Amino acid sequence: MSPEDFEVIVDKIRPYTDYIYLHVLGEPMLHPKIDEILGIAAAAKLHVNITTNGSLLENKKAIIQKHTIRQFNISLHDAEENIDKDDWGTYIDNVLNFAVSNAYKSYISLRLWNISNKASAPFIALCLERIAYKFELSMDVFANTPKGNGMRLTDNIFLHRAPRFEWPDASRPGVQTQKTCYALRDHIAILADGKVIPCCLDADAKLLLGDIHKQDLSTILETEKAQRIKNGFLQRKVVEPLCASCGFMID
Repeated sequence: MSPEDFEVIVDKIRPYTDYIYLHVLGEPMLHPKIDEILGIAAAAKLHVNITTNGSLLENKKAIIQKHTIRQFNISLHDAEENIDKDDWGTYIDNVLNFAVSNAYKSYISLRLWNISNKASAPFIALCLERIAYKFELSMDVFANTPKGNGMRLTDNIFLHRAPRFEWPDASRPGVQTQKTCYALRDHIAILADGKVIPCCLDADAKLLLGDIHKQDLSTILETEKAQRIKNGFLQRKVVEPLCASCGFMID
């Protein structure tokens, strides 16, 4: 998304929200104009949240220090699949150092969303060992996995552990027919080309609701499709096959 398009979109969504999350599947810190993007969000007085795999935080720290980021959601579990095993320790230490250095002005959520995967046990153990050492904690504190927002490690730094979930896949038979979701209840997603979708897991716009460049957001949110999805989740009913194939759910 170009900064120009981003600015137009921010203007259109600003009456509806005080918060913006910079992610839809991709890595926001790879954006070549991330500095300008953050500046536009700041000018609109939006509270910015960034979901990242954390690998570029050190390289982008000069840009990060220029801006106020409300929260960083750092997907530690991404490193297990995308970083060489020999580099896991360095990666984890860099993320933890970043967290400690930036917790004075941002919330930091460290995500380990792979606890149900037995093959991930060595990576999870290494993460917990490094976290325990960094924050001077006993390994015993990790014996139970808290629900909700996870466990507080220190001021403004949290560890959130959860099972791996299946991304929605239209080719896979859906089994999650009774559940609720945040989609359209308190968030939507907007893709780089302006397509509006119910949530950040629909990066291919399978559940296209409209185009922010061609329609007002109020019109998009009031469409029959959007209302049907939203009201379904309010009643713990899945009305779209794609949603039934998605493993993400909330209590």
